[in-house]
Amino acid sequence: MAVAELTGLSWGAVNAALKAYGEGGLDALRPKTRGRKAGTKRLLLPEQEAEVRKRICDKRPEQMKMPFALWTREAVRQLTLERFGVRLAVRSVGEYLGRWGFTPQKPLKRAYEQQPEAVKEWLDTEYPLIAKRAGDEGGEIHWADETAVANTDVRGRSYSPRGKTPVTRAVWGRRESFSMISSVTNPGKCRWMMIDGAFNSDRLIEFMQSLIKDTESKVFLILDNLRVHHSNPVKAWLGERSGRIEAFYLPSCSPELNPDERLNADLKHAITTQVPARTRERLKRKTAEHMKLIESSPKRVIAYFGDPKVSYAANRK
Repeated sequence: MAVAELTGLSWGAVNAALKAYGEGGLDALRPKTRGRKAGTKRLLLPEQEAEVRKRICDKRPEQMKMPFALWTREAVRQLTLERFGVRLAVRSVGEYLGRWGFTPQKPLKRAYEQQPEAVKEWLDTEYPLIAKRAGDEGGEIHWADETAVANTDVRGRSYSPRGKTPVTRAVWGRRESFSMISSVTNPGKCRWMMIDGAFNSDRLIEFMQSLIKDTESKVFLILDNLRVHHSNPVKAWLGERSGRIEAFYLPSCSPELNPDERLNADLKHAITTQVPARTRERLKRKTAEHMKLIESSPKRVIAYFGDPKVSYAANRK
């Protein structure tokens, strides 16, 4: 009763505390977490949670005939309703996703027409066979691509006071642009050619001719599926020189598999972050300067193959 008077607790509460202390010591008096035990009263069963996680990882909403482009909380909420008849609050969906270790992320873009099966076949079978043949025959594997260089493309970020968007000046005079084709090898070789006028079969043949003149080894040339790469003049030219050069083609709509795309990005970053060239001659001069820098830097070219998406080709000769 003295303790009850000192603390303001009831006799029953003091008696219960003394009894608990006698049985378990001080640990028995520590406050316990209130509320229901974590994991109880969840609306989704463990096996239902596992199925939702798998569907999010394996499928896009549109593949399940849902009107969502991305897996948002609302999309997951609709999935649980349609699949299990369980209506969750949006906040509850967020809590489920958090417990599963799912976070909102910016998705990578992939061409709608790309066929994952063809990409897998390329990575697992086609390219390893090309690499083996090149090794057996002492050949060089060149990855080639075309790109357009323009003086009106300004990229990157510019510092400015918060709330004041920086403004760039338009290029004086008319828009100037031209095409360029280039190729890279994983030992660090880079070859390139600027093109006046339209890129066509003649220009591609001219570039391939320069490749076989540049080396005594057979050239194994990997291209994308641009129509000109499959043109009859190109096929005829290649057929007459099958002992010196052979062409292979990446899966459709798969530019991320081509290491030469990293060279294009390197070039455009160098060109578009500088003061825009006002004339075609100046634009071509700036391009040539940067391409000569790349050509003379094998380590820079080798670094392109460090990208995870093209690392499959990094250690092949």
